[in-house]
Parts: sequence; structure tokens; C-alpha cells
Amino acid sequence: MFAQDEKSINDLRNALIALSPRTIDPREAALMSETAHRTSRQCARDYGVHGDPAIHNYLIHIGVKKKGICADYTRDIGACLKEFHFKTLVLHWGAAYAKESDENNALVVTALNQPFQDGIVLDGWRRGGRLFWCPVKNDHEYEAGRRGLLGHLGGQLYTGITAWKEDLQETALLQENQSARAEPKRKR
Repeated sequence: MFAQDEKSINDLRNALIALSPRTIDPREAALMSETAHRTSRQCARDYGVHGDPAIHNYLIHIGVKKKGICADYTRDIGACLKEFHFKTLVLHWGAAYAKESDENNALVVTALNQPFQDGIVLDGWRRGGRLFWCPVKNDHEYEAGRRGLLGHLGGQLYTGITAWKEDLQETALLQENQSARAEPKRKR
């Protein structure tokens, strides 16, 4: 881990608590932040990501690499976080520009009963294993209408409308109750 990661871990923990200061368990926020950061770095090592994630995606496309697209990070980080059975934080699967060539998938974390749009994006892919996070509404890299050359070159035409949408089917898998599946019903 790098010093930047330690600052980001602390800042994310604080941002998670700020989602609902009266209801978020600070221990859960700390555990989620540290685990997401460390798992994101581990995923990059496991996938063999070195440098720009878009180049890694190309290497997957031509068959040189097997794993490391955004959905892989989201699935693997989500599976790790799901194991903690958080009580005050909720995991969601977010997709920006779903089914298009520039689709991105990431986790979105909310407080209980909080709308998806009020959550925080956790994106392991975007920075090649260094966890990117921000409030969904502040993710200027994935805004509706911010596409094409100007949007991707960092133009300042902010729309204020997020491109992130919840994938309800994938979210259901993240929230699936493990204990209900662990013990099959016995015949009488």
C-alpha cells in the first residue's frame, strides 16, 4: 500500500459515515474502506494489470490476458465485501453507459434505505487497481451527455446528471443472503 492509499482509506471511511452519521457503524465504514482499497490493489496484481486499464482491456480482447475488465473488479471486490454481511451499509452494482463500448461497472455503497444516486462509487478498474471513489452525483468522468472527444479529454462541460444506473439483477446477487443458501431444507 502507498501513503496515498492510507489517506484515501481514512477519507472514504469518513465519507461512508457521512452518508448517514446517526446510522452508519463507524467500524463497518472502516472495514469496508480498508477492504475495498486492499482488494482493489490485489485484483490488479492477480489480473496482471500494469498501467492503463484500457490497454489491459485491449489485451483481454485479443486474448493475451484473461481477466481485469471493470466487471471483474466489481464482482471480485463485491464478493469480498459481501462476506462481511454489513448491517448499516448496502452494496449495489452500478453501470454507466451499459451495453455500450465505453461501459463501466463499479460498486455503489449507500446507507440503509438510501437511494442509489446518493451513494458512493467504488471503482477498482478506473485507476488500474488504485481504488477510485466519489459520490455518484460528483463523478464527472461518468456524466450523462459527457461523451465523445471533449468529455474524455477532460473538457469542463459538466452536465450534473450522472450516467450511473443501478443494475438490479447484479445488485440482488450482491445482497443475497448467504445463510439462507448455506443450509438446504431437510425433508421430513
